[in-house]
Amino acid sequence: MPTIVVIGTQWGDEGKGKIVDYLAEQADAVCRYQGGNNAGHTVIAAGKVHKLHLLPSGILYPGCICVIGNDVVVDPAVLLQEMAEMKAQGGEVSGLRISSRAHVIMPYHRLLDKLIEQSKGDKKVGTTGRGIGPCYEDKIRRVGIRFASLMDPESFAEDLRLNLRMKNEVLTKVYGESPLDFDQIYNEYLGYAEQLRPYVTETSRLVNQMVRDGKKVLFEGAQATMLDIDFGTYPYVTSSHPIAAGACIGTGIGPHSIGKVVGVAKAYSTRVGEGPFPTELRDATGDAIREAGHEYGVTTGRPRRCGWLDAVVLRYAVEVSGVDCFALTRVDILDQMPTLKICTAYRIDGKVVTDYPANLRDLAKAEPIYEEMPGWQCKTFGLTHYEDLPENCRRYVERIEAITGCRAGIVSVGPDRHQTIVRESMF
Repeated sequence: MPTIVVIGTQWGDEGKGKIVDYLAEQADAVCRYQGGNNAGHTVIAAGKVHKLHLLPSGILYPGCICVIGNDVVVDPAVLLQEMAEMKAQGGEVSGLRISSRAHVIMPYHRLLDKLIEQSKGDKKVGTTGRGIGPCYEDKIRRVGIRFASLMDPESFAEDLRLNLRMKNEVLTKVYGESPLDFDQIYNEYLGYAEQLRPYVTETSRLVNQMVRDGKKVLFEGAQATMLDIDFGTYPYVTSSHPIAAGACIGTGIGPHSIGKVVGVAKAYSTRVGEGPFPTELRDATGDAIREAGHEYGVTTGRPRRCGWLDAVVLRYAVEVSGVDCFALTRVDILDQMPTLKICTAYRIDGKVVTDYPANLRDLAKAEPIYEEMPGWQCKTFGLTHYEDLPENCRRYVERIEAITGCRAGIVSVGPDRHQTIVRESMF
């Protein structure tokens, strides 16, 4: 079946945007299935850098249908700005489709996100302050505003009044903020509604029909496995399901419609924000990886925490999402490292642990157990054939395959879509 789910296998920022962009050249549709503008995908094509936050990564291919699914939470102002920027760069957005069931991020979501995070003090999660969590919270509480409501002025007015009555109580009495004004928000969002109306539809019907017709469909997640609300390092997680199963929830397809799961894995590890990170390097080596890889957040610009590759995490991601093959990215960033390390297990209270623990206290005590390998200390950047990689580089890739039990079907050695080594057919 010509359908592929592309997931992140670590803490995000693995290079999913590039991999989806590369595969999208063959795809009829690319579907974003969760998250919001708290994530960013960088795609480099023809020397141009495109930083995408809500637009699916297939947007750069004319004729590709790009779906924002029902489990994505959408800030309409951000989406419209991103669409305008794409057009200004000569891009095309006519293929965009937005689920009428997707929830809308409102001004009170953004404000509450920041206020709640500030109130946590040392227990802060490290959110981006974009309103993602509070929007998902309203969705689960069954008071959220969906695009179907936004498209209907009367329904929208009714929903907004209810929400403002509740939110203003919290804003004024708990946080000492001024109440938000109904008319201002109502008129602002009706303006967004008119601009986005041509793109809003019942996307689950569209996607299922494309699957039935045998079209090549890519499903794109934001964030990654270790930020999944259930399977990640809770509570230092996102508010949705970046794992492969999230594609079903987030677009309305059945599990039988998934043909292949491609797990994107960076050749080392990074993390943005708070939370456990057993292989983190708080030294000159970590700094060197950060600078070589320009490891700063696409959305926030925050410096990413860097560390050695954690194969415990990769094995866990393979199991949770049923990963068929890896796309191993950023291999070229390690070109000048004299020695490399791979974490194969943890030592916790004197015991060797090979599974990823759920308890944060256990993770805080986890000491990584490393295998050490010689680096290759020569250029891999831009190579297009696996056999041309230095021998020690191939050994590194193949050792990752052996430890995780999952083949690296793609090896990426540069940010451009053509700096990619393909070892097996994806579609």
